Amino acid sequence: MRQLFIYLLVSILFSCQASDEKKEVIQKPKEIIVGAEQTETYLPLLKDKKVGLLVNQTSQIQGRHIVDSLYALGVNIEMIFAPEHGFRGDEDAGAHVKDAVDPKTGVKIYSIYGKNKRPSPELLKQVDIVLFDIQDVGCRFYTYISSMHYMMEACQEANIPMLVLDRPNPNGMYIDGPVLKEEFSSFVGMHPIPILHGLTVGELAKMINGEKWLRSEEECDLTVVPVKNYDHSMAYSLPVKPSPNLPNDQSILMYPSLCFFEATPVSIGRGTDFPFQVIGYNNKEMGEFTFTPRSIEGAASNPVLKGEQCFGEDLRKVAEGGLDLSYIIKWNEQFKKETNESVISKKKWMDLLSGTDQLRKQIEEGKSEKKIKISWKSDLDNYKSMRNKYLIYTNSK
Repeated sequence: MRQLFIYLLVSILFSCQASDEKKEVIQKPKEIIVGAEQTETYLPLLKDKKVGLLVNQTSQIQGRHIVDSLYALGVNIEMIFAPEHGFRGDEDAGAHVKDAVDPKTGVKIYSIYGKNKRPSPELLKQVDIVLFDIQDVGCRFYTYISSMHYMMEACQEANIPMLVLDRPNPNGMYIDGPVLKEEFSSFVGMHPIPILHGLTVGELAKMINGEKWLRSEEECDLTVVPVKNYDHSMAYSLPVKPSPNLPNDQSILMYPSLCFFEATPVSIGRGTDFPFQVIGYNNKEMGEFTFTPRSIEGAASNPVLKGEQCFGEDLRKVAEGGLDLSYIIKWNEQFKKETNESVISKKKWMDLLSGTDQLRKQIEEGKSEKKIKISWKSDLDNYKSMRNKYLIYTNSK
């Protein structure tokens, strides 16, 4: 009898262990599948069509560029449109992107960054559909979403459908910053959304349509191929750097907070191997960490403080993301102490990046981060309510 009891007890324990192991297998997160990888979903939409592609180096299908993949699948690629940083992502920020020809496929590449931000109606008449597939980083001033907006306008006006292949937002768990005011609209901020908007490009495209932000106020004929197994609480490591000065996850994490320094004489690491991961100025009083910016072709040909030793702080191991105003506030206080001037030397540029002049004035007045963030809470709450209407994925907490 005792042996029977021991046998039953051991069986129960093994059964529980097996059950726990099975439970662990069931709870293992599924692999994220981006829109571009779901060719079975969207290839029927491209069949027998002349296709235009708005893509760059991030437009990959299992490590292969989408242009090469679709070309091999027999898709009729009529033309490629290149945004800021170019088709292969090797142009400096703000550098003029030129028309060219893709050497692999012979397809003509048309720049939509420079003189023309949108293709002409005559050019779009040559295609039946436009496909957009570019990795975004979730910040209002990252210009790929502005290029998407202009392409949506061009497609709507030419009565051509647009297909957006969605990708995760690596900063998608954050919603923060002042909501852009209309008078500060520019190519680095076209929409009344906060700096960290918490949307994928597919969700934003739906919002642009739904809120009638296109210049005709008519909707673009839009189809979004959603990401599978994704929600906004997930961390996402980008397989390809989205632009020359965002080379890794840390730079993308710090980008929303450090971009304000673009309106100052301070370096945030352009011209180093760690852009958007350090802060420095050519004054020994600014910190113990040192670095020297240099010219880097295709990333920073003439960076701020080129060839000068900069003193400041190393943020390569900072773990927290979001919109942290403490850096610009602290450096403004230190800069005033050392030079008797505000660190924000390019006031108009700061206002365009911020989407308002209020943030700059608050920093110059010496207001705390807490007080500044309270001042934009009402607008942010209204934005979050609007955002809920266009979510494809689970809302971030």
